[in-house]
Amino acid sequence: MSKHGLIEFDAVLAIARRGSFRAAALELGLSTTALSNVIGKLERQLGVRLFNRTTRSVSLTDAGRQFVEKIGPALQDIHEAMETAQSQQDTPSGILRINSFAAAAREILPLLLQFLRLYPQVHVDLVTEGRLVDIVADGFDLGIRTADLVPSDMIAVPLGPRRRYAVVASPGYFRTRGQPRSPSDLLSHSCIRVRLPNGALYRWQFEKRGQPIQIDVGGPITLDEASLARMAVLENMGIGFFMESDVQGDLAAGRLVRILEDWTPPLERLCLYYPSRRHPSAAFKAFIDLARKFSASTTATT
Repeated sequence: MSKHGLIEFDAVLAIARRGSFRAAALELGLSTTALSNVIGKLERQLGVRLFNRTTRSVSLTDAGRQFVEKIGPALQDIHEAMETAQSQQDTPSGILRINSFAAAAREILPLLLQFLRLYPQVHVDLVTEGRLVDIVADGFDLGIRTADLVPSDMIAVPLGPRRRYAVVASPGYFRTRGQPRSPSDLLSHSCIRVRLPNGALYRWQFEKRGQPIQIDVGGPITLDEASLARMAVLENMGIGFFMESDVQGDLAAGRLVRILEDWTPPLERLCLYYPSRRHPSAAFKAFIDLARKFSASTTATT
């Protein structure tokens, strides 16, 4: 039997862990077809099926379960040995996998681009999703979430200053409809509704002097992506609710007008987080160092 590459074993463990070829393929950076071919080739060489597959589910066969139990610890030792060797590199290289939610990814993109310019031999694989994930179980090196959502067993690096929401509309909209003076006034205005990743409609969050208020706004359109909502607001369709960083340029240029600023106090800061690692790679260490400098510089300028 020919020697196998680690990708074949990583593929088996990823499918067993995720219970899905599609999810495992995303984790490994492969197409679903390529992953299926890798597993098919391994099964033919072993002479047994490792997975039971239907159109709706994937599960380990008895042979597959025994195979995973045997290779899991050994593969972990191999990866640790590789990490130990990589930690001795002088020049950062390899892949960094980062999990984030979309709004946070937009805010830290300048950090990622600066890192890639400094270390062109590193490839950053950034995955954005609304759900909270276990970054260790899902094969990520780092995660980005607000400070209050970082697991207690993780090391956290604050990123930049505290953030705020911004309620905005175009000057043209306010000329015809007037400006709301309190959150409850929004109920008589056209607003751009927001759908969350779980399918629920987002209730706009406000707070003043410790008094929180949630408003279930109404309006002509429901969207699930901030860039689309921004376009609708710029086209005078109504009032939008954004992260401040998403509309700073529009506010500075006068394309949008901000309201209810006293009802949108500072939020928790973003944090980069990761598990303790005995032998971090040169790329990992370089990214953490740059993230700390990025945070210090952006906090100092606000």
